[in-house]
Amino acid sequence: MSADWHRFPPHVLREYSVLADGYRGALCGPRGDIAWMCAPKWHDSAVFSALLGGAGVYAINPVEPCVWGGSYEPRTLIWRNRWMTTSTVVECREALAYPGNPERVVLLRRIEAAARTARVRVELDVRAGFGEHAMRELSQDASGRWSGRSGDLALRWSGAAEAVPDRYGVLRCELEVPAGEHRDIVLELCRGSPGSPPDPVAAWRTTETAWRDSVPDLAEAAGVPDATHAYAVLRGLTAPGGGMVAAATTSLPERAEEGRNYDYRFSWVRDQCYAGIAAAAAGGAPVLDDATAFLTARVLEDADALRPAYTIDGGPVPDERRLDLPGYPGGQTVVSGNRATRQFQLDSYGEVLQLLAAAEQHERLDADGRRAVRVATDAIGKHWREPEAGVWELDERWWTHSRLACVAGLRGACRAAPSARDSRDMLELADAIMAETARRCLHRRGHWQRSADLSEPDAALLLPLIRGALPADDPRTGDTVDAVRATLARDGYVYRFPQSPDPLGTDEGAFLMCGFVLALAERRQGHRAWALRRFERNRAACGPPGLFSEEYDVRQRQLRGNLPQAFVHALMLECAVGVLQE
Repeated sequence: MSADWHRFPPHVLREYSVLADGYRGALCGPRGDIAWMCAPKWHDSAVFSALLGGAGVYAINPVEPCVWGGSYEPRTLIWRNRWMTTSTVVECREALAYPGNPERVVLLRRIEAAARTARVRVELDVRAGFGEHAMRELSQDASGRWSGRSGDLALRWSGAAEAVPDRYGVLRCELEVPAGEHRDIVLELCRGSPGSPPDPVAAWRTTETAWRDSVPDLAEAAGVPDATHAYAVLRGLTAPGGGMVAAATTSLPERAEEGRNYDYRFSWVRDQCYAGIAAAAAGGAPVLDDATAFLTARVLEDADALRPAYTIDGGPVPDERRLDLPGYPGGQTVVSGNRATRQFQLDSYGEVLQLLAAAEQHERLDADGRRAVRVATDAIGKHWREPEAGVWELDERWWTHSRLACVAGLRGACRAAPSARDSRDMLELADAIMAETARRCLHRRGHWQRSADLSEPDAALLLPLIRGALPADDPRTGDTVDAVRATLARDGYVYRFPQSPDPLGTDEGAFLMCGFVLALAERRQGHRAWALRRFERNRAACGPPGLFSEEYDVRQRQLRGNLPQAFVHALMLECAVGVLQE
């Protein structure tokens, strides 16, 4: 276990903010401790891994005793740590320079003093390779900038000329910022030469402008600040023109000591479809365009061998390997890579078609996108009768959700088919899949069940229904909404499916995405008041930074799993836009 854990122990997840620039992300805790960041890109090794018990942290915090708060600047991922000390207020403005450079990390931090002089401690310990490589070759130029290396990364640190390396090579100092003034500190990391140092004032100005140009104001949404924040999170997790990671982290446990620790620093096809569809609903072109371009390329390249996930560059996800780190409390293992990418998940093709249909509706689908419609349709026609892993990446079965997702995609995207004949073929295929799915997977009480051989409901079944697999007034739609509400909803939150005979919440937390999905389904059924209540209940399941993880422990009111979880923010955004619509 790293000594950083003694000085900067982990916090509950609801207290972490995230900084992101599309190519990488950082988690910042309430003591100004950046405890997690991978560089140069999301799937590379961490340079700060104190979050998981490893070495490497970058902290700025007041010398005096203090209490913490903070907030994001509207429509950005610029975070402002705020500490009330015994004598004054200290703020630290935090951001990854935006838009990001794929090869060069620029981490901006600005210490701001309010009415009185602010005294802060500053510590930098870059440790590439998940904590393995200490800083070396440290030197300071005439202007006070530090430079050095960690593993294969070059580093440069400006604005802390007073820092002194200790015997382990960690740079530390105490700084004073006079009342009403600020000090900029800039960290750069890259594999090659860092080039000319950035001007902090210009970097901040560019970052502010780029964020506000990238995130719409969403004035007609429910919960406007949270809706725009969700859009900003999706924007920060998405590489320009490329993939969107499912989360910024790996191995944050979904359940204590049960081994359910996964690496989500990759682009899941399904998750990016949800984000693109949500952006389409919000009228925001960049996230929709990025999702469409990235997934069109994947479908055209891989056809009926589409992987569940890719790196943000479109490359293969490495197989899972265990890292020699203690892990976040409650996590038994720390892993890099993900074995789920060896699975076949039929629903991915249906989700892609739903995304392409949304792009077509916004007149943003090009010729390659139309070709992808045909390729995805052919893949569905080839594989829909076969068992597969499904939306929850479980054992191979004849999962109902996957078939309904394909039906929704085929019916939605038929308008984007290359020809009228192709469109008719898509509708005929959708009808054939629907007929066989109804024969095998419709419960005797009239609702859809999880699979051909599992009779209980599944909250995921609501997704293709709100996407158009069936009309809202079809009895099977209403009966499925009723079954999910009665069986899987408790106290305003929703669980995926019954895990065991034990009460809901015993085996896993509520799935926040499912709460937003049920809110959308209620709205589609005309239950506006219930939809709003569920929306408000689930959007409050976050900490001060307003971030969501995958699961929510309702009893303890704590986030569980990797952070921030992209598909939760996507469904929150779609729900915020759709729940008020007539």
